[in-house]
Amino acid sequence: MPKIRYNNIDNVSTDKTLKEFKQWREQRRNKVKDYSYTVPKHPPELDYLHANRDDTSITWIGHSTFFIQYYGLNIVTDPVWAEKMGFQRRLGAPGIPIQDIPPLDVILISHSHYDHLHLASLRKLITAKTLLIVPDGLKRKMIRKGFHRCQEMKWWDHMTLGGVKITFVPAQHWTRRTLFDTNTSHWGGYVLEPTHSAATSAGESAATRSDQKDQTTTASGKNETSRESDGPPVLYFVGDTGYFQGFKTIGERFDIGITLMPIGAYDPEWFMTSQHVTPEEALQGFVESGSQLMVPMHYGTFKLADDTPKEALDRLEVERERLGISKERIRVLGHGETLRIHHEEGKQD
Repeated sequence: MPKIRYNNIDNVSTDKTLKEFKQWREQRRNKVKDYSYTVPKHPPELDYLHANRDDTSITWIGHSTFFIQYYGLNIVTDPVWAEKMGFQRRLGAPGIPIQDIPPLDVILISHSHYDHLHLASLRKLITAKTLLIVPDGLKRKMIRKGFHRCQEMKWWDHMTLGGVKITFVPAQHWTRRTLFDTNTSHWGGYVLEPTHSAATSAGESAATRSDQKDQTTTASGKNETSRESDGPPVLYFVGDTGYFQGFKTIGERFDIGITLMPIGAYDPEWFMTSQHVTPEEALQGFVESGSQLMVPMHYGTFKLADDTPKEALDRLEVERERLGISKERIRVLGHGETLRIHHEEGKQD
């Protein structure tokens, strides 16, 4: 039986010829890059993260790996605690040591590339109660690897866990783990949103704390924000992608509050353009999705392409200013840094 091969929207190809790959390797030899800048490392707020049951929290581990607390669920995206990726050593230690991650309810896999799915990390994180969610076509392989509590999803499929609706959404990318499995599973991102009943319950609970409005930071100076709403913001984890029309489509389907958006591995652009957004394209996708807050990711952890962390952040800042996007809407996290979103009380419609 022939293997199913998955495609992008409009069949956009990410294929590169051997000649193009050799051309990139030759160009790379002549590039001198400054890697002296490293992503700041923050001491993780372990006591808070282990005790938290109310706030939405987003902690950057590195690359596309986040520890997310969302409506009572502990979630990890694209788990990679590996010290090396191929021959490249990690540029900075993971934001939280893997043994200190609170027990997980859900692990979300965007696609099967090694820098997004590290089996050794997965084995250390999985417990009997952890649900592994993967793209269509990948479940069979994960079960062969011993991960039996596994659910696969097609684009636009959704499922509900507790009070959280999880939807698998498109991205423009590709995938491969061996010479023989190119694009035999899909790729995408995830949107998290409270179910209607969960949002209603949160709103009723919040109404009892209406004397605590509009706090934007705490006395301790923690990275926090409050939200005038009846529940947690809709969260969009983009996964790995080139720029595509799907940003607008996803924004039309969801009222996105926070987007976790890749900004790295784009240089050389002639080679990477169909599979990785530039910082400028990342902001374009952020605007088109209608999101309120963007957290950059997919930079500063591994040398996957020829751009540096400083270059990605500098280009992001220049484009932010050019577009007139307020500085507060782009939240650059350090490794181990936690963004807290309080949903204490909100205005009821």
